[in-house]
Amino acid sequence: MNTPRMSVVMPVYNVEAYIEEAIQSVLDQTFEDFELIVVDDGGPDSSIALARAFSDPRIRIVSQANRGLAGARNTGIAEARAAYIALLDSDDRWHRDKLLHHYVHLQANPHVGVSYAGSRMIDETGKPMAVAMRPKLLNVSERDILCRNPVGNGSAPVLRRAALDRAAFPHPDEPQRTCWFDESFRQSEDIELWVRLAALHGVTFEGIEGLLTDYRIVGGALSANVVKQYLSWSRMLDIARQNSPDLIARHGDLARAYQLRYLARRSIQLGNEGLGKDLFDRAMALAPRIWIEEPVKSATTWAAITLARIAGPDAFRRIARPFLGAAA
Repeated sequence: MNTPRMSVVMPVYNVEAYIEEAIQSVLDQTFEDFELIVVDDGGPDSSIALARAFSDPRIRIVSQANRGLAGARNTGIAEARAAYIALLDSDDRWHRDKLLHHYVHLQANPHVGVSYAGSRMIDETGKPMAVAMRPKLLNVSERDILCRNPVGNGSAPVLRRAALDRAAFPHPDEPQRTCWFDESFRQSEDIELWVRLAALHGVTFEGIEGLLTDYRIVGGALSANVVKQYLSWSRMLDIARQNSPDLIARHGDLARAYQLRYLARRSIQLGNEGLGKDLFDRAMALAPRIWIEEPVKSATTWAAITLARIAGPDAFRRIARPFLGAAA
């Protein structure tokens, strides 16, 4: 078999409602020289049966016992044959020119190790929402990665294999397996790797214009998940402190404040304005400078919390639905 120029890694676990859309968005790419590695992570639903219904020879299905998202990504990366590796979660989808734009970007800029672009939010029905991720694209520093994670989500990056391999390590319990993502994480595994690549291994991150990923926001999550996400993110910070103590000494509090503000916004979406206010107040007490660095986002977060407390969660969701779609 000829070696493809791009490998796409897609972990799959219980996504039968979305996987066909995700796979089709890869097959519809204008850049056609790729392999799609679908990693069956042991889910009990019909996701893999739906994947097998596609007859395109560029699709390979690899099955394993359940290891979680990080473990499924690691398996896919280990199977990948191309010099560039694109990640796509199986409930998201891509703009048809995404791979083409990233391939051109990486070919033209050999110093770039991770290429990414902005993302459009879609609700669980696939309908576009009135919000998007428009990250910083150029002159991205370690501080930017730690504090604001410009990559944004796990379906946005395309990575140079040689840069990714700088962060490879043997699995602590199965040394015959190579890891890139830390499989002990069930959340925040992506930002843990991005910080490690940038701060410990000197990998350059750079974005390109456009909203090239459709990032799906699924309703029905629990406020308890916000707490779990914060604990996982805090553990990421502890690991980063061991690897890059100077970076965390300079920017750790600011990074934590930005994370608290993000989780405050997520709490409001979930209808828990009390938790949202608590997280927002903690963020502002820890690093009030984020009012100056990002005044619009900070002000809109405060306004959403205030409105939710006055109107109540049900009325607030009705007000927010035009912006958040079925995720409200």
